[in-house]
Amino acid sequence: MAVYTDIAEDDLKWFLTEYDAGTLLSYKGIAEGVENSNFLLHTSRDPLILTLYEKRVEKTDLPFFLGLMQHLSARGLSCPLPLPRRDGALLGSLSGRPAALISFLEGMWLRKPEAKHCREVGRALAEMHVAGEGFELKRPNALSIDGWRALWEKSEARAGEVEPGLQDEIRSELDFLSAAWPASLPAGVIHADLFPDNVFFLGDDLSGLIDFYFACNDLLAYDVSICLNAWCFEKDGAYNITKGTAMLAGYQSVRPLSDAEIAALPVLSRGSALRFFLTRLYDWLTTPEGAMVTKKDPLEYLRKLRFHRQINSPAEYGLSL
Repeated sequence: MAVYTDIAEDDLKWFLTEYDAGTLLSYKGIAEGVENSNFLLHTSRDPLILTLYEKRVEKTDLPFFLGLMQHLSARGLSCPLPLPRRDGALLGSLSGRPAALISFLEGMWLRKPEAKHCREVGRALAEMHVAGEGFELKRPNALSIDGWRALWEKSEARAGEVEPGLQDEIRSELDFLSAAWPASLPAGVIHADLFPDNVFFLGDDLSGLIDFYFACNDLLAYDVSICLNAWCFEKDGAYNITKGTAMLAGYQSVRPLSDAEIAALPVLSRGSALRFFLTRLYDWLTTPEGAMVTKKDPLEYLRKLRFHRQINSPAEYGLSL
């Protein structure tokens, strides 16, 4: 569920007068996502997405997120576009929350993606990395190694409730990644959360990327590893090398990976698996029972992390070396 803050119809109608958006016809909450409150608005003009930014999103980060969508759209990437207010600002206020109107993107996310879809995702990710060049605002990745340690410190004492022995395993993994993490690979703007529910398709055609609220500046190949983890494992935990091959081929059709990026892929994939394990672990341990948020199983990403530890060559992901 992704409606944490409700809105009154009269307040919404007043909010819309600050935009050239037409007259409100109807609106409803959207039960997708986990960070913000989202509503689908139908107006006398075009459908729109209204996003209320909740407390987990720093208001100071919003110019980066909204500006990035403008930048990417202007360079031909299919993504939602913030609608400016009459005074030119991209951000307003509604129900005590920072709020923005975003263009509606046609399409649906896939519950059962196939290799052909993974290839399209790889291509779109590379296109985003290329389109992101020249974006002047910067946002460090708060969920990189230092952030992982901070998250772990909040969860470590209770980690054994999820699986016995986790304390020693995760401490060892953090030490390994701190020592092995590459520092000189190509960097730029990354999506950092390109899971299936953030990619829309119309049939087999990718129609666009959404939800840039984890976007930041980091290693481009790290973003590739996030997608490998998110798209190329089956429900039984097995890595699907056909999907991996397709995704990596799609990416490299636009932006070929360097030899150094290819060599670093196993370490980067361990890191991205750990990142999502730790955020899921924290939410699993701290989300109150009955909260209107669906908790995600952290052990899914622990299994992926253990898979990556066994990788002896990047070729095992489906790369042609």
